[in-house]
Amino acid sequence: MAASVCTLFEKHFHKGVPGLINSLYKNGFRGDFYAGYRGPLPKWSENATDNPDLGWAGAKTMRVANDLCLHFIPVTTEYHLAHYKPAFMLNLFKGPAKAVDALAYFDPDIVNLCRWGFYEKWMSYGVAMVHEVVSNDMPATHPSRMEWYHIIKKINRQPQRMINSYINAGFCGVAAANKEFLKVWIQVIEVAIKEYNMDAATFIEYDRTSAFYSIDQDAFNIAAMCCDSPISEMGPEAMGFVNSGWTMSHSTGSPKPWTNKFILSALKGNPPSRPHKDYWSNISEPISLYSSSYVSLKKLEIILASLIGRFYSRN
Repeated sequence: MAASVCTLFEKHFHKGVPGLINSLYKNGFRGDFYAGYRGPLPKWSENATDNPDLGWAGAKTMRVANDLCLHFIPVTTEYHLAHYKPAFMLNLFKGPAKAVDALAYFDPDIVNLCRWGFYEKWMSYGVAMVHEVVSNDMPATHPSRMEWYHIIKKINRQPQRMINSYINAGFCGVAAANKEFLKVWIQVIEVAIKEYNMDAATFIEYDRTSAFYSIDQDAFNIAAMCCDSPISEMGPEAMGFVNSGWTMSHSTGSPKPWTNKFILSALKGNPPSRPHKDYWSNISEPISLYSSSYVSLKKLEIILASLIGRFYSRN
């Protein structure tokens, strides 16, 4: 299977991209990585050059290694980038990535832990997705799902499967044959904005009693319920939300690993988490975002903060 990877970033989230790319490369990913961005490009991308062959205005390419290219894809949208994910993936399928068999999206605060071949196999089974740890237990008769059934009817579809867990939209693996899922995801996002008056520029607007609490993620869950494409689910361990995860390490919430002041956080009862440790273990090659001395300093800081955490923790 020929598969590519993509992400979306703006502002300081550019610092997560090298950790994601490095961790994928370490585990066997080769080929094309598409980084959609809004705003200025980061300084570490200064070697990127214009690439008109991609057929995307303003696109630039940086050769990270002989067998890995990072393509910077400028995006223009009024949506919060989280809500732009399915449109970005679909546009890649139509354009720069039209020759690939599958496309995997990762949020830029994710680090990969396992061999790339596993993802290729996973995407061949259906749209690859991972359960949340928050509200993971969401039965077919959950009040939110009962409201979502009405939304499914609004888009002239029928539920195709009973899903009993809430799904995190930070990762999505889609084979070209299952692009229909992306179209449904886009359609539901449009319903949220146009018919439920959700603010397209806001990540989370209302509380959990709303039909759309997190537009992109709730829409993702609704699309999973009613798409014709097959799906393939993994539990919350796949993003490192619970112990024994071996697939991904997802730094949800705040602070992010590149902004965390580890010792100060540890003194407040928050020792370094595994995703934060994994980020700093994947930040040196093939893309070097920081100097080796700075990385060594951060790793020492993590060791000291972990030691503090043994004696003082909120958990």
